[in-house]
Amino acid sequence: MRMIFGLVLVLGLGLASFAVYMAKDYLDGERAAREQIVPTVDVVVANNRLVYGQPIRMDDVRIIRWPASSIPKGAFPSIEAVFPKGEEALRAALRTIEPDEPLMGVKITEPGEDAGVSTRLTKGMRAFAIKVDVATGVSGFLRPGDRVDVYWTGQPPNRRNERDRDVTKLILSGISLIAVDQTADGERAAPSIARTVTVEASPIEVAALAQAQRTGTLSLSLLGAGDDTIVDSEVEVDQNRLLGIVEEVEEAPEVVEVAPPPKVCTIRTNRGGVVHETPIPCTN
Repeated sequence: MRMIFGLVLVLGLGLASFAVYMAKDYLDGERAAREQIVPTVDVVVANNRLVYGQPIRMDDVRIIRWPASSIPKGAFPSIEAVFPKGEEALRAALRTIEPDEPLMGVKITEPGEDAGVSTRLTKGMRAFAIKVDVATGVSGFLRPGDRVDVYWTGQPPNRRNERDRDVTKLILSGISLIAVDQTADGERAAPSIARTVTVEASPIEVAALAQAQRTGTLSLSLLGAGDDTIVDSEVEVDQNRLLGIVEEVEEAPEVVEVAPPPKVCTIRTNRGGVVHETPIPCTN
């Protein structure tokens, strides 16, 4: 009987130890899983696809939980932040926003503003329109958001009296387009022949563009999306350089200095009504 009691006791202690071990293992696993949980915060995202210029209403957005360590810059934490004045002052999309994509300050306008050109201007910059055609406007492949180089073709003031001496010169490099014709929608993909493009430029650059457009022809050259090459500002080509013609410089004729004739001094004397000249050394 005592032997049976001892076996039961040993078995009970073993089962208890196993239960404690299993409980400890479970608690450790739960603690590790809790440590792996990523903290999240509220972020406003689009409910449906929003296109350029579309007013954004409250039923177009919703709140989701977003990892706190990877919040997009400029994201909105609440519906109230997107609509501080309610639907009396709606925002508009500045570019296409896909469903479940976070709303960000750079993608939408300020409350009450439409998606016009003025919303795309950087502080201190101005908008300036350049006349283009199929040749000078890169065959219609320009769209808002692209960057271009601007070339001027004309006759410099010091060559007005010479024939066929037009010059093409790079005057501005890497300026941004903010509108093509009357649209600032950067999502359009089909090419179209524009009559004007609007660029973002500083006041001094606007003055240079206005003067260049009045005195010659402006042409645009499209830059690659990731091109950050610094272009030499002295890019200039005339007809001679284009054709490889080297002008011959006429040498000036050699000037031979001729010594002045020696100075002769005389003294005049009157003898019997006849004047005689007698050479004498010059004292002065």
